[in-house]
Amino acid sequence: MILEIVSPEAKLFSGEVTSVSLPGVNGSFQILNHHAPIVSILEEGTVKIAAPSFNFSKEAADKFTRVNDQTYTLEIKSGTIEMKNNKIIVLVD
Repeated sequence: MILEIVSPEAKLFSGEVTSVSLPGVNGSFQILNHHAPIVSILEEGTVKIAAPSFNFSKEAADKFTRVNDQTYTLEIKSGTIEMKNNKIIVLVD
């Protein structure tokens, strides 16, 4: 599935991922391949991204924390997520 993470300043990430864990207002949740369509509000917390490989822009690389070769995290203050047709768009602050 495709993940795009966008902040007011720039596109932070765009690429193929295997899973994404997000801090929803009613608790954390995970999205896997072919998840049902969803729109949700996010609260302050950690977005965890699992993917076979990562390519970050120079501006965005310092915002992510490496867990291992296939997992990175991103701290957010708030946001919104939409999953539709196996594409996830995350708008973050």
